[in-house]
Amino acid sequence: MRKSIVQSPESGVASPDSEVPSAAGPSTRASARWVVRYVCGAVLSAAAACAAPPPADVDLEIQIPDAWTAAETPPGALPQDWWTTFKDPRLERWVRESLQRNRNLRAAAARIEAAEAQARIAGADLMPAASAALNAGRRRQNFIGFPIPGGGVLSTTFTTYGVSLDLSWEVDLWGRLRSRAAAALADVQARQADYVGAGLSLIAQTAKTYFAAVEARRQADLARATADNRRDIVARIRERFTRGLRPAADLKLAEADLAEAEAVLRLRREQLDRASRQIEILAGRYPAATAEIEADLPDIPGPVPAGLPSQLLARRPDLVSAERALAASGARVEEAQAALYPQIRLTGSGGTSTDELSSVIDPDFRVWNVAAGLLAPIFQGGRLRAAADRARAEEAQALALYGDAVLRAFSEVETSLAAERFLAEREDALRDAAARSAEALQSARERYLSGLSDVLPMLEAERRHFAAESERIFVRRARLEARINLHLALGGGFSFDEELHR
Repeated sequence: MRKSIVQSPESGVASPDSEVPSAAGPSTRASARWVVRYVCGAVLSAAAACAAPPPADVDLEIQIPDAWTAAETPPGALPQDWWTTFKDPRLERWVRESLQRNRNLRAAAARIEAAEAQARIAGADLMPAASAALNAGRRRQNFIGFPIPGGGVLSTTFTTYGVSLDLSWEVDLWGRLRSRAAAALADVQARQADYVGAGLSLIAQTAKTYFAAVEARRQADLARATADNRRDIVARIRERFTRGLRPAADLKLAEADLAEAEAVLRLRREQLDRASRQIEILAGRYPAATAEIEADLPDIPGPVPAGLPSQLLARRPDLVSAERALAASGARVEEAQAALYPQIRLTGSGGTSTDELSSVIDPDFRVWNVAAGLLAPIFQGGRLRAAADRARAEEAQALALYGDAVLRAFSEVETSLAAERFLAEREDALRDAAARSAEALQSARERYLSGLSDVLPMLEAERRHFAAESERIFVRRARLEARINLHLALGGGFSFDEELHR
């Protein structure tokens, strides 16, 4: 099956009129235009130079199904700002701040600027090169052997002034320079896709870290409530022990459970502290562990319209980047092959040359020359052919990497869809287990306080209820992470430059 990869608005890759944050300024709201506008509007003004390599048309040898196999998904378009579907205003503020201030994202923007400059360098070879020169010289010449009355050496001094305009241009008859410029432009498009991918990854990482902090807070609340409850149990048992109604073993077991609960509480607080500092780092803040988060995890939003598997190829930034890298490799193969043919260069200059500075702009003293040259490679020890072989090998490598990226992308979507179903079923089971363990704990407590059983059934019921509640909270956060992974695997579904300028 042959699949053509095209860049579309769905892919999340910005159009020529979109903007990216500038790495030069302190704020990411100061943006730089995409390279296509610069190249096509300035240096690469020729139509051939403005054209990037066409979408790679390759046989990936992958049978792409008509629908996802892990789960049925509803029709519709992916939400552009999917993180708002969690209905958590604080999360939305953290995402916005991360996009504006994250250092790694600024580095990705700087890589685009570097690729833009390289594309302008490559495109400049297509245009004639012009330079102006203004020169002056003074020379003394001695005439040896001429008889000079009174002895000595006859000499004379020459002074010359000149101004010139020099032009040179390589006629790109075989397309070598056009292929080089096209490869550089494809590299820029790959960096654009990498930038969008970095933004998507940052949003996903911010959301995951935020939910990890909320879970840690919820787990800490549960651990605190459990410790308080066990402290109350210890007090009750101690009172019964002093009255001689319960043995010392009951008191020791209860105190051991209390110490265990206190240790878990410290662990949860440490996890909350770590997650809080991590989200502050992502947002470019000093890690002071003062992040504002909600008290509980949100509900899971409705099903995601995942679209068709074939649409994934043009929607994921990493696949667009891999396809652009493949297209650039193909252009470099054409460049290397064209280097085997002769190069035609045209040169010319015009100006004036005189011995009087005042006459340097006088057209009567003008001089000019025009030349054409043909440079044909005859023997270079196999260097040019080896360069062509290397370019073809690198293209084969890019093709293999592209196919691997496509397979991994499909796997990530299918795995995320399946995880959503499994985790939902697991949460339902844990919710039922937590409810039943709460009933069992109440019954065991009543029996112990009534003197109908010893302390072990009550303590065991307490542990089971705590474990079920803790696991249920963990699975809720795992479901939220699975939803984030699904959006990330589907390519995000939003225009990155629009989010930056909200």
